[in-house]
Amino acid sequence: MAAKRDYYEVLGLPRDADEAEIKRAFRRLARDFHPDVNPDDPEAEAKFKELAEAYEVLSDADSRAAYDHYGFDGLKGRPMVDFAQFGFADLFNAFFGGGMFGDVLRRQAAFGDVLRQAAGGGAWGAAGRLTEPGADVGVEVEVTLAEAAAGVTRVVPVIAEVHCDRCGGTGAKKGTSRRTCPQCGGSGQIRQVSSMGGFGQFIRTGPCAACGGRGAVVKEPCDKCHGAGRFTATREVSIDIPPGIAHGQRIRISSEGGVPGPSGGHPGDLYVAVRVLPDERFVREGNDLIHHLHVTIVQAALGDSVTVPALDGDIQLSLPAGTQPGDVKLFRGRGMPALRGRGRGSLKVIVQVTVPRHLSAEQRELLERFQELCSEKNYEPGDGFFDRVRAAFRP
Repeated sequence: MAAKRDYYEVLGLPRDADEAEIKRAFRRLARDFHPDVNPDDPEAEAKFKELAEAYEVLSDADSRAAYDHYGFDGLKGRPMVDFAQFGFADLFNAFFGGGMFGDVLRRQAAFGDVLRQAAGGGAWGAAGRLTEPGADVGVEVEVTLAEAAAGVTRVVPVIAEVHCDRCGGTGAKKGTSRRTCPQCGGSGQIRQVSSMGGFGQFIRTGPCAACGGRGAVVKEPCDKCHGAGRFTATREVSIDIPPGIAHGQRIRISSEGGVPGPSGGHPGDLYVAVRVLPDERFVREGNDLIHHLHVTIVQAALGDSVTVPALDGDIQLSLPAGTQPGDVKLFRGRGMPALRGRGRGSLKVIVQVTVPRHLSAEQRELLERFQELCSEKNYEPGDGFFDRVRAAFRP
């Protein structure tokens, strides 16, 4: 499925376009792209649906704000009007007036207005009423590599909608309550019937314009939340980071996002993006850790006992005499734990021999003397360099 195009791009508008510019752009493009006008273009319907969807979102202040802040994720659960189901003549009359279907189109336009009023993240419940689920929110958490290996709990501030403490989340002024909508009787829907002359009746069931499909109205709104029943606030949430988490992975915590509105719905979810800070001691490859051990040529030639860092405590490593650059020491089970499953990766220690610089005259003389005393036997090859590199990545 092709990715959706930016709605402003679809309408050919800048992001700061005003309401009048949005309407003019849609009117102009609707004439050119409606399927009735382009019967020979198999892509006309898809193009027009894209155009109508862009207009539906950008022509409504709430849905436009959600799209500007969160992109397409901010529109999840939002009902859309499918303008392609209307004939071009109907659509023309709806936007430009007149025509034998004027009365029907006015009702269709009202239906679209209701949907736009309900577009602030609402969803249709099983009973036909519009519910107001909470919004998903996201935070970022930073952990060290050691914390990512062991697991850690973080308490982070989360900015999300909470229930209004003054009205208890009802949206109604203290001492009052939400009332059943007298227009729809609490169903959240209205049935519209209009005569089509000799062709029978045109019947459409849609959300109630009086209550926005919610089935209830607030006569006296709460003076703190202004009838919304919720407002944005900061609260602290405890987040468990599991052992083995990797940089860039996300954790979903159900129902820890924004709270639902007065009409009900499910709470939003909290998405935690984990950022694992770099550790200068290690390079992570999956569940394996790689450490580059720097030793001098003397240590490599004569052998030595060195300390190697590990996440669960240092390791004392005995280097044999004649250790070569690129030699690999493998410590199984000393890497990162598996995020989903059992076991741990390995710690791979790659030896890097450091060659001295800025030699004094005496040091140079001693090295030259050492070279004179060496024979081919001292430099008999062992495993090749690439053999040792391959061994570093061998399971």
